[in-house]
Amino acid sequence: MLAALQTSFREAVEIKLVVSFIMESGVRLLLPDLQLAASRGVPIRILTSRYLGITEPSALYMLRDALGDGLALRVYEQDGIAFHPKSYILNHADGGEVFVGSSNLSQSALLTGVEWNYRVTSREAAADVQLFEEHFQRLFAQAVVVNDDWLKDYSLSWQRPRWLRSGPERTEPEGPEPRGPQIEALHYLKRTRKEGFQRGLVAMATGTGKTFLAAFDSLPYGRILFVAHREEILRQAAASFSVVRPHHSLGFFHGQEKDNKAQLVFASIQTLGQEQYLRPQWFAPDHFDYIVIDEFHHVAAASYRHLVAYFQPKFLLGLTATPFRMDNQDIFQFCDDNIVYEMDVREAIAKDYLAPFHYYGIYDDVTNYNTIDYRAGQYVQWQLETALSQPQRHALIWKHYQRHRSQRALAFCSGIQHANSVAAFFAEKGVRARAVHSGDGPHVVERQQAVARLQDGELEMLVTVDQFNEGVDIPDIDVILFLRPTQSYTVFLQQLGRGLRKAPNKDKVTVLDFIGNYRQAHLLPL
Repeated sequence: MLAALQTSFREAVEIKLVVSFIMESGVRLLLPDLQLAASRGVPIRILTSRYLGITEPSALYMLRDALGDGLALRVYEQDGIAFHPKSYILNHADGGEVFVGSSNLSQSALLTGVEWNYRVTSREAAADVQLFEEHFQRLFAQAVVVNDDWLKDYSLSWQRPRWLRSGPERTEPEGPEPRGPQIEALHYLKRTRKEGFQRGLVAMATGTGKTFLAAFDSLPYGRILFVAHREEILRQAAASFSVVRPHHSLGFFHGQEKDNKAQLVFASIQTLGQEQYLRPQWFAPDHFDYIVIDEFHHVAAASYRHLVAYFQPKFLLGLTATPFRMDNQDIFQFCDDNIVYEMDVREAIAKDYLAPFHYYGIYDDVTNYNTIDYRAGQYVQWQLETALSQPQRHALIWKHYQRHRSQRALAFCSGIQHANSVAAFFAEKGVRARAVHSGDGPHVVERQQAVARLQDGELEMLVTVDQFNEGVDIPDIDVILFLRPTQSYTVFLQQLGRGLRKAPNKDKVTVLDFIGNYRQAHLLPL
């Protein structure tokens, strides 16, 4: 079916498609030929529906962005009337033809699935082709125009049907191409620049592809600066940008590396945020055309403020998964109060971009937080760690961990002493567990080595403090343990996000949160 349509599109003078649903996978296959047709001035009209919620919003965004004014896109929304047609109507200089049958606009329907379609031409059956034309015109006239307002409402309400969450249509695009939320965010980034904005914030849940989004959005620009606060984030970002922009020179600006000549510069805020480097001899204010600030919720810090005030790019993009701070500092002023696109954890899970989680709040009847001193908004650290390292509490954790035994677990502790105690306890129980933190201990391993060993299956559990809040991708994690008080909504979401990335043979992540009578426990319902 795909080959037949491609051949016909190349000679068409008018294209009309009517399908009950449209998916990203199908749009990718037909889009190059549709774009060629649109470039020749061929009018393209597409009619679809919201039948069973199968039509993907990202597929509609992709069509509208790629075909522009050459596309008239509508949705049939007559209450109580099922919409099941699958027809491709094409007019040529010497007549018309219709493909009618079972193929919707999806990869399976066009390429790999068992489908039956029949081709009718005006030379053989002019009356039949005319009948299809007339019915299409009638349905198209009754349908709703897909504009930005309609599409935004549809995207916000759309959830991927559960029966479609695996199967042939869930294939990833080959090569560096935007997908899902990246397609939607790119649409709104283009629109915000047309509206005259030079700064904007994108808030997308961890694991939905923010860095690749920035790389795709940066393509029209020459010199790019990517700023983050961890070297690991910079290395990962550089790898992503090099996939999308393989022919551009790449350099780092941190520590002992000071590359100010590369087209793509990846800089640590600790280095570039220093006043001595925010000078014309290093970088002119307009040196970079496009600047990305990762983990934008940190931007209220002085080093970020200096950097944002100094540079004058054509566009500045802020990225974050958590666009709020518990200290009420206003980060939105640094992006001109322009929130371009948002997709939180709940929406990303509903759309099947992240794995769902099963959350178990477990009552900690062992630890009495009332006996731990609380000063300046924090528990006294040594008292807290001592209380959380008691054998009775370890036994409680072990009891519940056994019920949800995992392949790869990540445990968050309150401090180094607590983490060492937990790692030692699990190791004694025969679990291949190691601690990752800035201190010493018999079960401590280096961060990158620990991640590699966990991914390889050599380790079953990593026990850490706050080192895995940001910038670490371990998709295979299937259990997360919160073994310390959850007193920050932002930190909770960051740490939860470590387990939400999708992976083969992973249907969910299990979250075990040990809850006591600690302060700020009222944040948990959030």
